[in-house]
Amino acid sequence: MGRAEDRRARQRGGRRAAPGNRSSRTAAPEPRTGTRTEPVASERGTAHAAVGGRAAARRGAGKGGKGAGGGKGRIRRLFTWRKMLGGFLGFCVLVIGAFIVLYMTTPIPDTANADAELQSNVYKYGDGTLLARDGKLNRENVDLADVPKEVQHAFVAAENKSFYDDAGVDLKGTARGVLNTVMGKGAQGGSTITQQYVKNYYLTQEQTVTRKLKELVISLKLDREKSKEYILAGYINSSYYGRGAYGIQAAAQAYYRVDADQLTVPQGAYLAALLQAPSQYDWTAASDTGRRLVKQRWNYVLDNMVGEDWLDRTERDAMQFPVPEEPKPAPGQEGQVGYLVKAANSELERQLLAQGVADSGQEAEAMVSAGGWNITLNVEKKKQKALEKAVKEQLTSKLDAKKRPVDADIQAGAVSVNPKTGAVVAMYGGVDYVKHYTNNATRTDYQPASTFKPVILAAALDQGAVTQDDQKISVNTVYDGTSKRPVVGSDIGFAPENEDDVDYGDVTVQTAMNKSVNSVFAQLGVDVGMDKVLKTASDLGMDTTDLKAVPAQTLGTMGASPLQMAGVYATLDNHGRKVTPTLIKSAENSVHAVQPADPIGGQVISREAADTVTSVLTGVVDDGTAQKSVRDNPLRNGQKVAGKTGTSDDNKSAWFTAYTPDLVTSVGLFGESAEPPHPQVTMTGATGLLPGKGRVNGGGYPAQIWAAYTFGVSKKVSRFDLETDQGAAVQPSVTASPSPSPSPEPSEEPATESPSGEPSKTREPSQTPTTREPSQTPTTSQTPSQTPTTETPTTGAPQDPLDPQLGSGTGSQ
Repeated sequence: MGRAEDRRARQRGGRRAAPGNRSSRTAAPEPRTGTRTEPVASERGTAHAAVGGRAAARRGAGKGGKGAGGGKGRIRRLFTWRKMLGGFLGFCVLVIGAFIVLYMTTPIPDTANADAELQSNVYKYGDGTLLARDGKLNRENVDLADVPKEVQHAFVAAENKSFYDDAGVDLKGTARGVLNTVMGKGAQGGSTITQQYVKNYYLTQEQTVTRKLKELVISLKLDREKSKEYILAGYINSSYYGRGAYGIQAAAQAYYRVDADQLTVPQGAYLAALLQAPSQYDWTAASDTGRRLVKQRWNYVLDNMVGEDWLDRTERDAMQFPVPEEPKPAPGQEGQVGYLVKAANSELERQLLAQGVADSGQEAEAMVSAGGWNITLNVEKKKQKALEKAVKEQLTSKLDAKKRPVDADIQAGAVSVNPKTGAVVAMYGGVDYVKHYTNNATRTDYQPASTFKPVILAAALDQGAVTQDDQKISVNTVYDGTSKRPVVGSDIGFAPENEDDVDYGDVTVQTAMNKSVNSVFAQLGVDVGMDKVLKTASDLGMDTTDLKAVPAQTLGTMGASPLQMAGVYATLDNHGRKVTPTLIKSAENSVHAVQPADPIGGQVISREAADTVTSVLTGVVDDGTAQKSVRDNPLRNGQKVAGKTGTSDDNKSAWFTAYTPDLVTSVGLFGESAEPPHPQVTMTGATGLLPGKGRVNGGGYPAQIWAAYTFGVSKKVSRFDLETDQGAAVQPSVTASPSPSPSPEPSEEPATESPSGEPSKTREPSQTPTTREPSQTPTTSQTPSQTPTTETPTTGAPQDPLDPQLGSGTGSQ
């Protein structure tokens, strides 16, 4: 082999050995001279070995690495940028083509949708008998020229500032809505005025991709073919404003008793703000939160008008919020019917919203008001009539506003719930829906007072809380019941007063519940931790949104409704499994069939904690503030009862919430001025039958109503099935005397207070305030009473048989 051939052979071997690395061929220069025997052979062998080894390695990698390197290579080849771009462009072309076809084949409907024509809603009792049938559609269209220009601008400022310039659609909002519908994330707003009008007038409210795409197409066409004035007129004439009013003319009459052409700018801004949430923003029925939100919305509308140069800043700054007139309920809603119908509608609206059938609260309300629903309630006719009769006989028949102005300020509300099913079997909303629009059974603006104390105890037992000296809390734990005693362990100073400033001295938790001792439960709440107390309250069914975790909440200073409190106590009755009171059994129309969510939820507190609270609350009935009205009621017939009284500060509300094993009922009395704007007022002196100051306590009329109703409908005597070794139902309560020297003689009748509400004359309060901190004396050091705890009998005149006042409390009793 010549030198040239030898060199070419070596070059071929080098290329095979390292085809991708040219430096490997030039790193070692070839010798110009030298032997061509061993060195050349060695070099050639090494090169061939390298080539063979690397080739074998590549073959092995090719066979064994198909799942990794081979697969990745194919994926890379499949998803090249050219192919991805081509696929995306193809998809876009497909979508555009489909949209063009849809646009060409979707005309603007010639007539309104069927839902735009009202049908009656039918409401039935639980047994299927007719409760009510609603009336005709309250709608009257007006020309846009009859609506002041500034009021027109208010609606545009509220809903769609770009209305006069846009193409009638919000592509981003529509795409988001379609995507959410496809992904099952529920509805989302953001449509233009044009789209809302199309949906309200031409289409249905169902949440489907087809409906949303039709809405988009028709809106585009409508904006091209019709003027903005035509669309705006259609929008304000077809929108739902609450109070059964469709269209701006009906709304102007419903809220301000004027025609649309007489609306002022502030009034128009309020009506425009209403569209976001008509029920929540109706000033008369709104909660404090609802009123705050609608005022914010009203200010938002006016500020937008200023920003768009539709309103002068100076004029805007001078505007005052226009409080609407009192509503006029529709005919046929007299008595309790209107309250039940309104409560059922509200519950149905929440279900439509929760299940994604409606986009917003406004849309849900419009869907219900449009009619065509067949709604069956859980309400039992017999129990409903019995509750109405009990309120009349025990309270309203004794009120005479002509003799006593305070009697015109007394409002009653009640809710009765089956704790095993969550069904609302009876509801009392007020004296008459056409006379008092607000439903007292569902209103949340009055304090539940001491009916909140069982929640504090439930939190303590469920959390395994300890006292300040690290002793585990039980119903026999001893606390200092001195009035105005500062709580220990709180960053916020708090020293609540007991009713009538009575010092109870050392008392157990059981006795403190029986006598509703504020100072004990203030300390108990701090020992548990107010954040945990509010968490338990929320778990049990109370609305604790925006509440601050401060010791004052132990007195029940938040707002609550009889419906909420019935749910809380039903959960306790149901051994700690959450009960959500449910009014509707079923609801359906031609499009939707709505089944309520399961009213019985999971375990929110332990069974032992719930059962222990129930056991303790039997002591309130048998040895506390509800003795005469409930324990000694001749209709009781051995029925087991657990419950709690409550009377708020300045006697503005009085409560009795209690339960048997099979029925939970919450009764509330509320002092509401008969004169607009209906502020909260004291109830003291009502009926003229109450001795002394005439304070209306929870152990009085509320407990009387409860007993007359419950014992009247509950003929079956049943027992609580409790898993606990604590509480009044198991053993006598352990207590310490509230005075240094106990009475030498037992009382003839267990009592807490005289009818006047003052401490009994023979029961002296402690002369020297105790200095002992809470729970300094361990429970085991107390000697249990051999007989149920009693107090010294009241001296003086016998109690008025019409006055079962037995010590609910000022501030929180």
